[in-house]
Amino acid sequence: MEEEIKEFMEYLSQEKQASQNTQISYRRDLSQMEEYLKEKGITAVDKVNRTILNSYILYLEREGKAATTISRILASMKAFFSYEFCQGAVKKNPAEFLKAPKIEKKAPTILTVEQVASLLDQPGTSTPKEVRDKAMLELLYATGIRVSELIGLRLGDVNLPVGFITCHDPHKERAVPFGKTARQALELYLTEARDKLLKGRESEWLFVNCSGGSMSRQGFWKIIKYYGGKAGIDADITPHTLRHSFAAHLIGRGADIHAVQVMMGHSDAATTQAYTAYVQKEDPVRAAYNSSHPRQ
Repeated sequence: MEEEIKEFMEYLSQEKQASQNTQISYRRDLSQMEEYLKEKGITAVDKVNRTILNSYILYLEREGKAATTISRILASMKAFFSYEFCQGAVKKNPAEFLKAPKIEKKAPTILTVEQVASLLDQPGTSTPKEVRDKAMLELLYATGIRVSELIGLRLGDVNLPVGFITCHDPHKERAVPFGKTARQALELYLTEARDKLLKGRESEWLFVNCSGGSMSRQGFWKIIKYYGGKAGIDADITPHTLRHSFAAHLIGRGADIHAVQVMMGHSDAATTQAYTAYVQKEDPVRAAYNSSHPRQ
C-alpha cells in the first residue's frame, strides 16, 4: 500500500496542485492508516473493506482523538480510496459510505455589555500602541467584522466623515457602519499614533504593528487576551468573542436580523438567527423602569 499512497501524493502535488500543508496532512493521515492496517495483516489496497475502516475509526475514537481530527482523517481516506477506485486498483470504494463522527459545536462566548465596556476601557492613551489597541477593539465591537477583515483593512477602506468601513471577504465587498465612539478612537489613532508607529515608513494598512508592518492575527490575539486579563474577565476571550457579542447585543436590543446578517457577512440567515439563543432576556421590571422613568 505504500506505493499506492506515494502515487496518490504525486497526484495531489502535480495534478491537483494541493498546498504543501494539505499534502503534509494527507501523508500523515494515510501513513497512520497504513500502519494500523499493517498491524491487522492488511498490506494490499484491494484487501481493504468498509468493516476494517470502520474499526479504524472506532480505534481513533478510543484513543481519544477529537471529532474534528477524525473527520479530517476520514476525508483523507475518502480521497485516497476514491482515487484508487478511479484508477481501477479496487473494484469497490471501501470508504464511500463511511460517516464522520458528529462534531458538537461549542457555544460561543458572549460577553455582557458591562464586560465589553470594561474591556474597551482598558487601553489608555499614553502610548501609540495603546491608542492603536483602543481603536482596534472599538472598531471590532462597533462593526462585528472578522479579525482577518480587521487586520486586512487599508486606509482607503475607512470613511470617517460618513462612519463606515469597506470589508473585503473572499466573495464580495460590504459596507459596515460604525458609531461615534469608534470614530473618535480611529481619529485619535490616525492623528496621534499611526505615524509614530510607522517611524517615517509608509504603509497601505490601516493598523500597523510596532515595527511599522501589518498586524497579524496572532498579534491581535495577544492584545485581546492582555486587556481581557486586565479587565478581570474570566471568560475565554478570543478576537471572535467581540464579533459574537456584537451580534448578540444588537439582536438583544431589537436590531433587524437581516441587517445584522448583512453587517456580519453571513451568507445564511440561519447563522445569524442562531444568536437569538444567546440573547439575555431583560428583567421585565427593569425594562418597565428603563422605558418609563423620566431620567432614563
